[in-house]
Order: sequence, then structure tokens, then C-alpha cells
Amino acid sequence: NKKARIEYEIIDTYEGGLSLFGFEVKSLRRGDGSLVGARVVTRGGEAFLVGASIPAYQEKNAPKNYDLERSRKVLLNRKEIEELDAKEGQKRLTILPLMVYNKGRRLKLQIGVLRHKTKRDKRESLKSRDAKRDIERTLKNEY
Repeated sequence: NKKARIEYEIIDTYEGGLSLFGFEVKSLRRGDGSLVGARVVTRGGEAFLVGASIPAYQEKNAPKNYDLERSRKVLLNRKEIEELDAKEGQKRLTILPLMVYNKGRRLKLQIGVLRHKTKRDKRESLKSRDAKRDIERTLKNEY
């Protein structure tokens, strides 16, 4: 979710597992799936990934009633879920998935608690990123 890092300021991050079907795991390992427009919500002491699109690995072998954007349970411990629930209620904070990655044999989801950047903050971060890139470029050319 590259846009989340541009549009939002990352306050805190969490790592959790995902409850998936086998053909969804194969699809994610192949590189399919999208977190654009997805978010994490807490309901009843559990966390869910909502709005993420994960296609089936092989369309013909998937169940007929398979929903690409079904809600998927995020596997976190109770303390982390309570912290997310408290932060979800605070004003101007958003909980979004940042990335899905392999950790050993497991698929993990990185979740971020984010605050929306103002236009001024976005400009400042772009300037600092460009300056850092220029510095690295000059250092690379010197050696």
C-alpha cells in the first residue's frame, strides 16, 4: 500500500497473521492481491481486514460463491487488539494495512496506525526525500 506512506504519517505499527484459504495464500505468494482501499476494523474483541482484494489462485478451482473482498480475520493478541480499538476511537487516526509479506512459512500483515498529512507536511517530506536522494547520488559518484 504505497499510497499510505505518502498520504499518512505512520504513528505505530503492528504485525499480525491472516486467516486465509489455501488458494488465497498461493495467490498472495504469487504477487496477486491489492491493499488499496483496505482498512482494519475491530469488532467484538477481534480485528478484521476489510476491503482487500485477493483473487483466487486458479479461478476454475475456487468455490462458486467466493468473494474477492470478503473480510478476513487478523490474528493479533488481545493486548494489541485493545490498543487498536482504543486508537480507532481517537479523532484523526486511521488503521490501514501497509504490506503483506512472508515470514518463514507464514504470511504476515503489517498494520499501521496513521494520521493524515496536511499539504504542507507532504511538501516537506517530498523535499527531504529529494534532498536525501541527491546526497546519496553525490556520495555514490565520489567513490
